[in-house]
Amino acid sequence: LKLVFTNGCFDLLHPGHISYLAQARSLGDFLVIGLNSDASVARLKGPHRPLLNQDARALALASFLFVDAICVFEEDDPLTLIKALRPDVLIKGGDYSLAEIIGTPEVQSWGGEVQVLPFVEGYSTTSIIKKIKRLGEEPS
Repeated sequence: LKLVFTNGCFDLLHPGHISYLAQARSLGDFLVIGLNSDASVARLKGPHRPLLNQDARALALASFLFVDAICVFEEDDPLTLIKALRPDVLIKGGDYSLAEIIGTPEVQSWGGEVQVLPFVEGYSTTSIIKKIKRLGEEPS
């Protein structure tokens, strides 16, 4: 079986995430998502994140038929998890270059491939949060 791995915070799932994950799963037989823990998200995104705790985020991701497993990790990057899983395909979203993707040399060293999938335009958790904040500032 071909193991596909991706990782992220996945705080507020949106159509961009769904498209990305479905596309990632289509590149293999088994999709594992490395999910940043609450503490990891707070260190990476700031003290007001995540908006949803890791159990809620994991439950939402697990509800998709194309997600086969979820591993919550405490570190700021998934390198330890990537080394343990040894995926055949490592996937990240379109804002990364291959050189920036954590685990690229390791995955390539065992004959795996690393791919960057394009973003679905118009969707990001950050833009959704900004929109909600603007709505809260508008007079009712």
